[in-house]
Order: sequence, then C-alpha cells, then structure tokens
Amino acid sequence: MLNAIWHEMARIRTGRTKRASSWDRTGGNYDAVGIAPGETRVLADIGGPGVINHIYFTMITPALWDYRDAVLRMFWDGEDTPSVEAPFGDFFCIGNCTVRRFASLMVAVNAGSGPLHANNGYNCYFPMPFARGARIEIENQSERWLGGLPAALWYHIDYEELDAPPDNAIGRFHAQWRRENLTVVSDAVKKTMENKEPNLNLTGDENYVMLEAQGEGHIAGLFLEVNNVQGGWYGEGDDMMFIDGDTWPPSQHGTGTEEVFGGGAGPNVEYAGPYTGFLLVENRDGEQYKGLNAMYRWYVQDPIRFHKSVRMSIEHGHGNDFANDYASVAYWYQKEPHAPFPELLPIAARRPIAPEDFNKAMTAHEELVTTYVPAVQRMFAEAKGEPEWLPTVREKAAAADSAIDGADYAKAEACYIEALAAIQKGK
Repeated sequence: MLNAIWHEMARIRTGRTKRASSWDRTGGNYDAVGIAPGETRVLADIGGPGVINHIYFTMITPALWDYRDAVLRMFWDGEDTPSVEAPFGDFFCIGNCTVRRFASLMVAVNAGSGPLHANNGYNCYFPMPFARGARIEIENQSERWLGGLPAALWYHIDYEELDAPPDNAIGRFHAQWRRENLTVVSDAVKKTMENKEPNLNLTGDENYVMLEAQGEGHIAGLFLEVNNVQGGWYGEGDDMMFIDGDTWPPSQHGTGTEEVFGGGAGPNVEYAGPYTGFLLVENRDGEQYKGLNAMYRWYVQDPIRFHKSVRMSIEHGHGNDFANDYASVAYWYQKEPHAPFPELLPIAARRPIAPEDFNKAMTAHEELVTTYVPAVQRMFAEAKGEPEWLPTVREKAAAADSAIDGADYAKAEACYIEALAAIQKGK
C-alpha cells in the first residue's frame, strides 16, 4: 500500500489543484467565518468531476458542546440526502466531546497553543471523489455562535478538478454517526443470572449496530466510543460483520473489542498508530476502564467488501452483558444510491453523559458567548476602541479553559459567570 502511495506521488497527471477556504475576501486578515445559532453554512460547492483530498478545520476556543452540537454533512453529484452526516467532533475522532491529539493515516488532531480542548487542527485525509459536483456544509444546531468567544471557524477543503468523471468502479465516500445510550443487557444474560445457564450469543441480534448499508462497496474505517458507566472490563464484546445476507455465523466474527483496534489485552493506556488506536482511556477515579474510551480502525489494507449489504456490529460486553453509552462513526465507500440514514438524534440526545457541574459550566459558557459576540460585533461596526471589560473577559475565559482541562468545572463555571458580569457591568 505504501509503495503504491509513493508511486502515485511521482506520477505526473492532469488535473487542477484547488481549494475552498475561509480566506478573507476583502484582502484583510480575518480568515474565518462566523456561524450563527441555527445557521447552516455551505463551506464548499464544487461543480464538475473532481476529488477532495484533504479537509482541515480549526476553532480557537470552542465550547466542548460544539463538538456534538455542530453537524457536518457532505453531498455528492447533486444528491438530495447526505452521504456524510455526523457531529463535527465525532467525524474527527473526538470522543464524547473530549479531545485527544493524535496522528493517524486518515484522521489527525494536531496541537495549537493553549489548553488541550481549546485550540487544535482537525484533519481528514479520506479521498472523496465525485462526478458532477460536491457540497459540504456545517449546521450549528445550538443556541450560541459556533467556536466559542471568537465565534470563528477556519477551514481548508483541498481538492482537484478532473477532466473526466471517475470510472464506475470508484465509490462515493460515506460517514454515519450512531449512538445507543444506554445499551440494553441481553435477555440471555438475564436468564444466565436467574438460572445459571451459559451466556451464549448465537445471533448477534442484540449487538450495538455501527452500520447497516445496502448496495456495493467496502467499509474503510470505524471510530467507536464507549462511555463505560457500568465499570469493569467492557471489551469482551466481539465485532461481527454480516455481509450480503449472512445468517449465522457472520462472515467475520471477532474475539474481543481491543483486537479490532490493534491493542493488547485490556488496554488501560492511550496509544495511536497509523491504522489503529485507543486514543482515549479515562480510567475514571482511578478505576481501570471506567469512564470515557475511544478507539479507531482504518481498514486501508483490509477493507470489508460487500456486494449487496453489510451489517457492522459489536457486542457490548460478552454476550451483550454491559449497559453502557456507545457511539460510533462508520466510514465507507459505495456506489450510489445509498440506503436512507437513520434520523440524526436531536441535540439534547447527542450530548455526552456528564457530571452536573460540567453541564453547569457549559451552560454558563453558552450565556457568555451569547452576550459577548453581539457586543464585540457592535464594537467593530461602530469602529470604537476596545471596551474596558474586554481584558477581564479574556482573562476569565482563559482561566476557565485551563480549569476545564483540569476537570475543575465548578471553577470554570465561576470564571464564565465573572466574565459575563464584566460585560453586563460595562454596558
């Protein structure tokens, strides 16, 4: 595979290199866009045949809820329904609004300055071909501006215009987010507890389902999130791939969750590699495996091919004996048309399970952003100098960001409230 990549780098080909980005059309240096509450912003609307090779975003101080409240969608060749629909953060492997910086072949989250969650570059390298056009949009479903206090999103969408459409063997890129909160312990487990019968899973019917697709194509990647609220080792769950109408057994039957993501038995530390990684392992309150876990697998060398249909699933614990919060993004290529996606969960049902003080801090941040952004917009519109309250707001917001990285959500809430009070007093 790598030899093929280097070989293609040396090949001189036709095509025109292009970019859709947030550059300042006035010639100034404000190279970002603001996305208001409830707004859907088209980031790229490309005509003709081509291929997107790289997508990049950054936000300097996003609200943690931004990662689930903003929805990324992509449409190919004039289709009415998206081929990609996922919360912004999950698409870039941000598990339950908790950032980890990592580098892999297909997705990378790279550092900027400042706290861990507050300033990062989000990169995707999946090739995204199209024959007649491509449209990428982001919807801000929250009640605040996207991107925290700057209310700004920077982006690059790097692509090539081609002289001719890709041939019929080239599939279209797809990505779909799902969540089950909480997974349901199987009836077999309940019978085992009552009658001491063996816990046997011989159907896969009660597994967590990551993808159900129809048509012809192949699975190219998986991002899986497990909020292990139950505690203990959840990873005895096997992955199962039911391909082209499989009954039992499936075409692929795994041996445990960690094996899917290339880890040794029971990973309790974080790692990231080119194809696989456990990028988030919280070990909450010092208890192994408890709390937030997130992992990825890129099927670059070993795509999961299907010609009629595929059902990609995984047990939540052995025989589905754990009740936990599972979410995922499946990435795949297929010939169009694709089957209808499940309806995306509403914003409240997408947000992560979190302590009450976390939710209070996020609510205080939302109130601050909602007040701050119009005040700053008026300042620029009226060409006035910086108001006296602005340094205080910046100081308190920076302190809140640091507190969030240290999981001191009560302090973060207090800082946001003080920043809001400074604006209100200054008015």
